[in-house]
Amino acid sequence: MGGFFGAVSRKNCKYDVFFGTDYHSHLGTKRGGLAFYDAEKGFQRQIHNIESTPFRAKFEGDLTKLSGTVGIGCISDTDPQPLLVRSHLGMYAVANVGRINNAEKIVSEIFEKPGHYFMAMSSGKVNDAELIAMLVNRFDNLVDGIRYVQEIVEGSITILLLTPDGLIAARDKLGRLPVLVGRNLEGCCVSMESFAYHKLGYQDYYELGPGEIVKITADGVQQLSAPGDKMKICAFLWTYYGYPNSNYEGRNVEVMRCRNGEIMAKAEMENGTMPDVDYVAGIPDSGVPHAIGYANHSHKPFARPFVKYTPTWARSFTPSNQEVRNLVAEMKQIPVPELIEGKKLLLVDDSIVRGTQLRETVDFLYESGAKEVHMRSACPPIMFNCKYLNFSRSNNEMDLIARQVIMQLEGEEGFAHMEEYGDGTTERGKNLRRVMAEQLHLGSLDFQSLDGVIDAIGIDRCKLCTYCWNGKE
Repeated sequence: MGGFFGAVSRKNCKYDVFFGTDYHSHLGTKRGGLAFYDAEKGFQRQIHNIESTPFRAKFEGDLTKLSGTVGIGCISDTDPQPLLVRSHLGMYAVANVGRINNAEKIVSEIFEKPGHYFMAMSSGKVNDAELIAMLVNRFDNLVDGIRYVQEIVEGSITILLLTPDGLIAARDKLGRLPVLVGRNLEGCCVSMESFAYHKLGYQDYYELGPGEIVKITADGVQQLSAPGDKMKICAFLWTYYGYPNSNYEGRNVEVMRCRNGEIMAKAEMENGTMPDVDYVAGIPDSGVPHAIGYANHSHKPFARPFVKYTPTWARSFTPSNQEVRNLVAEMKQIPVPELIEGKKLLLVDDSIVRGTQLRETVDFLYESGAKEVHMRSACPPIMFNCKYLNFSRSNNEMDLIARQVIMQLEGEEGFAHMEEYGDGTTERGKNLRRVMAEQLHLGSLDFQSLDGVIDAIGIDRCKLCTYCWNGKE
């Protein structure tokens, strides 16, 4: 997916931007970039490939050359950024997070008039940041240009601009991702993760509304365009890819996950479906707090029957090749035999997407001596690939294990009954869970309900995007 961080200060802010950007590394694994403006040096920019080396290690050597009182950084799973742009609007740097589904259509429309061109990447694709800049530069000011981008993009786009006199931040039109501003005695920062600036000594100052555009200086925040009335923030932020210490719309990620596990356990106890197990365990890392909540409410012991070895192994989804990702995931899992041999285990994970790594984890536990392995997913079955954000590598919905099972059960006719399959109380829902459990070699399998997830987050349903679960916009 991606994330960004920016700062504007009365002093050199390069370390704040460096560490603030590094704290977004969990959101992307492909490219990292920094850009600064210094009154004497002017604009400076550096971009590195971070697919095999962490952001911090790649950029540490650049810090001696970079400086400025205004700076931005970006972690990206797609395009190299931030980009430096020179136009009639002046010089600026641009970074973005999101997904432009109609990019090729926009590019084709631009090419209808002669004299336009883009610096294509090796794939032939146009860098989203360059496309945004091209659209912004159609206007006589940055704000009208950004508004235009927000209006014509299909998908979502959140934008951060670096100018000589400050930052301009624009949250995507429906607020699918958060944009937060922190403040300290020297200036302000903007971030997608609140913990990133808390750790750097900033305090909560402002949270942008959907579609809102603001200018950020060392003195504070100036609203350039008011927020819209409708919000659809991604519910999966809390379930999976948000960092535990962060707050979005006033709701903490770790607190939500623990509460989510409690709600799952309560429902199972009321329905009489909770299996008799020796331990409840979370699949690290994001499955752990869901499991803690489940264990606390069910009064079943929480344990860690296996741990991840992370000092040298990269995140399991970093390699582009699925086979390599699976191998890395397997190599990271280190068993604790005393908590596995002869034991009945209930695993809790944040979600089940393709199921490949989960199946290997289950087999690994049986090979390590487990007597039974059960599974609970902290969110409903994922039925649709996200079309708003880039947290999924695949655009083929048949890669989703839930879709594959539905196809096996009913063929394409089954896709007309997705709501029933998502509901574990219906016959179709029960069949989905039964067949998935068989394919994943599980004693039992169930999912958190959509109502349970929404209850755990604590935000009105109408303000949450749940598209990946129910296909509703």
